[in-house]
Amino acid sequence: MIICPACKEEIEDDSYFCDQCGHALLFCKQCGRVGLGRRCTYCGGLMVSQDANVRPASPSLRNSIGTFASIGMDQSVSQAQGKGSMPVLTLANDSLNIRMVAMNGAIIGRRKGPYTRFFEKQAYVSGVHAQLKYNPGTGWCIADKHSSNGTKLNQHILQPDVEMTLNNGDIVTLANISLQVIIR
Repeated sequence: MIICPACKEEIEDDSYFCDQCGHALLFCKQCGRVGLGRRCTYCGGLMVSQDANVRPASPSLRNSIGTFASIGMDQSVSQAQGKGSMPVLTLANDSLNIRMVAMNGAIIGRRKGPYTRFFEKQAYVSGVHAQLKYNPGTGWCIADKHSSNGTKLNQHILQPDVEMTLNNGDIVTLANISLQVIIR
């Protein structure tokens, strides 16, 4: 069984659509995991639909978190990052074992968004805390979403709904959790 990333219900391993909510499933071309957005939150690979020839392996090859490896991967992340494509943003805190690969428009929070597994036990992080966006003109940005304990960029408090550009080496602080910005 796999978990639908949209509604969090269990569905069959060979599904291409959630039979509970109807959401079309996306598979990572790099590692085969099911997810949301343009990039995989685990490895940074491109997320593709069933039409892109990424097929789930047999259930016996599933990894320990209930997703599966893929067959037919023909392009690595580095090849996918050709001219004109979006750079990969990673937010990391090695001491807390957090390494999040950004997805355009993704919410960061304890209860909403694709990164809840990192923050579900962090009481000071709001249910909907911040949002990541990629703007072709300015690059990756972060905006606080009216969080209770605030978002900081390099120790400067962000105003709610004001997008701030992220640069390689910046430090984003969500309540009491600091994350280093890595852009490649």
